[in-house]
Amino acid sequence: MAGCAARSDLLFSGSDWDFRSLSRAYDAIETIAIEKLHLDVYPVQLEIISSEQMLDAYSSVGMPLMYRHWSFGKHFLHEELLYRKGGRGLAYELVINSNPCIVYLMEENTMALQALVTAHAALGHNHFFKNNHLFRQWTDAGSILNYLDFAKGYIARCEERHGLAAVEVVLDAAHALMEQGVFRYRRPPKLSLEKQKQDFRDRLDYEERSYNDLWRTLPASKAGKDGGAEESAAERRDALKLPEENLLYFLEKNSPILEPWQREILRIVRVVAQYFYPQRQTKVMNEGCATFVHYTLMNTLFDRCMISEGSMLEILANHSNVIFQPDFDDPRYSGINPYALGLDIMQDIQRIATEPTPEDRDWFPSIAGSGNWRETLLDAWSNHRDESFIRQYLSPALIRKWRFFVLGDKASEAYYKVASIHNERGYEAIRAALADSYDIAANRPDIQVVDVNLLGDRHLRLQHKVKDGILLEEAGRDATLRHIRRLWGYDVSLVGVDADGGATLYERTQAGD
Repeated sequence: MAGCAARSDLLFSGSDWDFRSLSRAYDAIETIAIEKLHLDVYPVQLEIISSEQMLDAYSSVGMPLMYRHWSFGKHFLHEELLYRKGGRGLAYELVINSNPCIVYLMEENTMALQALVTAHAALGHNHFFKNNHLFRQWTDAGSILNYLDFAKGYIARCEERHGLAAVEVVLDAAHALMEQGVFRYRRPPKLSLEKQKQDFRDRLDYEERSYNDLWRTLPASKAGKDGGAEESAAERRDALKLPEENLLYFLEKNSPILEPWQREILRIVRVVAQYFYPQRQTKVMNEGCATFVHYTLMNTLFDRCMISEGSMLEILANHSNVIFQPDFDDPRYSGINPYALGLDIMQDIQRIATEPTPEDRDWFPSIAGSGNWRETLLDAWSNHRDESFIRQYLSPALIRKWRFFVLGDKASEAYYKVASIHNERGYEAIRAALADSYDIAANRPDIQVVDVNLLGDRHLRLQHKVKDGILLEEAGRDATLRHIRRLWGYDVSLVGVDADGGATLYERTQAGD
């Protein structure tokens, strides 16, 4: 490799970059990615942005087109303050799950760094977005940018017609419910974003002519607050398809007071929430895949004398920063680094497939020594999320390397207990505990609409299934109930019940003013 720096066929030399160098580097990286790793990617659109534009992208959840809301400005100021004071750096790139896949590169990056982040985002993330089953089932990459353009324009028109304050009230309430505005236990209605946009005007015309007037003129039930005989409760819930996990969806479809434009805003917010839901379930896999890809591709470029030793040293320094895992007692510790854990598991799969130990053969008989590490990784990237990936592929060797253990914490006891350590008896328990910690559905509050009598008092009843005795924080709970009450228009109550025994733990009602 000593002569590589002087060769004329280097992809680039020096730290400065231009668009010709970027294009040449991308073509070489893509060729190796397809040849060596068999990646399958969307077409790529590279965009160069400034640090301020990157901060702006941070503030609007990383999307190039986004409607206006005060929370985005608040996030911008917070990130800018940290950046200017040196408390936080900026991402070298930002990638959008769209078709074509849009990759934003910082103009301040050196050419070596541009090559690294191109491999990371334009090939690694891009392949994961296109092939992982969660993104294929839950997102519409081909339509998301057009839909966001529609959403931005629609909300701007609502602001002009109804006033900033009126729109802000609806957006504030919808944003407060974004965590509960996704389908987790069942598939959402199968309708492309482009089709939703096309159907919008027909739906708006129909609702303005009939739906809203119907609600406003509906007389109260003669049966009083019970709203009819008890035996009709099951039929009532059946007609409304209760229980319903997606609160924004339920309010959009059934609120007695919302006007058509307000319903459309709820729909926009829940579409955005649903779009990001797979990313929250695949942080370790997505970043691990991108990091494995960039590390493999950059080393291949170096082995083929296509980048110099100086460039490779810079790339390795940045790679090391990305996968750095502080110890638990380090002031910089903020949890497990998903880049590091994901890369380690994927490189361990490669090791098990090519150089297995007797222990590996016991734990992974189907892949140990098979040599099929590439096929195993491609299958994992397509068919797993963080929880299932860790549960299936975290090896005893990695558990020892990371020095994982399970810490028992019971409310009835005044001390912690080390329940499992990295030994023969503890491997399964540690792997299961770590996998469970990445299960989004299990670690988010399970709150569902369980009953409402639309012909009676219209009291909306929610139920929170409390797991492991973990209650909702009172201030946040009450503030969110007020937002729901504002969107629903009538009394709203939330009952917390024990997920195991069914005992009622608390009840809170948000009544009208």
